[in-house]
Amino acid sequence: MRALLIGLGRWGEQHLRVLRGLAADIWVADVSSDRLAWAVQQGVDAAHAVADYRVALGHVDAVDIVTPADTHHALATECLDAGRDCFVEKPFTLTVAEGRALAGRVKRTGRLVQVGHIFRFHPVTECLRAALAADRIGAVRYATGRFAGFKRPRMDVGVTQTDGIHYFDLFAYLLGRDATAATAIVRDYLGRGMDDLSFTAVEYGPTPVVVEAGYFVPGTHRECVIVGERGSLVADFGQSTVTAYAGEHRRRGNGWEAAEYGTEQLKVSGDEPLRRQLGAFLQCVARRTPTPVDATAGVRALEVVEAAARSSRLGRRVTLDEVRSS
Repeated sequence: MRALLIGLGRWGEQHLRVLRGLAADIWVADVSSDRLAWAVQQGVDAAHAVADYRVALGHVDAVDIVTPADTHHALATECLDAGRDCFVEKPFTLTVAEGRALAGRVKRTGRLVQVGHIFRFHPVTECLRAALAADRIGAVRYATGRFAGFKRPRMDVGVTQTDGIHYFDLFAYLLGRDATAATAIVRDYLGRGMDDLSFTAVEYGPTPVVVEAGYFVPGTHRECVIVGERGSLVADFGQSTVTAYAGEHRRRGNGWEAAEYGTEQLKVSGDEPLRRQLGAFLQCVARRTPTPVDATAGVRALEVVEAAARSSRLGRRVTLDEVRSS
């Protein structure tokens, strides 16, 4: 497999590390000569480190785009038109309109696209799916997700689109249905013209999910809780742990009692999510099979971001049908 990595920023560095173990021939492209020199130091052939990604398109089978969101549409369009399959980091594009246009381009060119919603490939997610499939907690009542921590704000998109979007896609995957409505509070405390804090209640049919994303709380938080009729699943993606809590509320006379039946640490194991994610993409390219996170999934996650922004702006609940019809 011959692959081109476009973008050698902090996350691009990790993509390069993984790709070097997965692909036989790696090209890299970046506008920074310093970053290209760094890639050569990591073992990339100097002749394969280019400032203009177009130089490499004729030499590769697939392209991995790890650049700011406002470049995704143009870069992916050109690569698709050149007959190359593309992995596009999340968010899929800067806007829903761009996402729809790019999804149309994917269909017209017949190429493969995978969107970088990495939580789908996390061993914690695999454990959660197995527990839900085994009916460990009964019917899901609601869930929460928190992607927060004190860190440098991203400069191309707001925190809902870069961090909250992880959970928008994850819960669609875990619950097996698309979002249907959103009610959100979004803030721009730093005055950058982009949100840096958001609380979004997303409805997946009858199941509500509350997602927090922000740059301010101390520490690093990558957690979710799924509450069911007979217990809860508490997951920490940072620590790679899932705890199952068994319990239920039972009527007792004229009142209720909370019956607890114990806890269990569920087994979480597997390769690192980025390696699993990129490995899946390259395997699909080799076999010409559909990717596990296609362009439609990327657009659906962006639609929830747009619904959250619109809800906060208008001060009301916004259905996804409103977003999809606009």
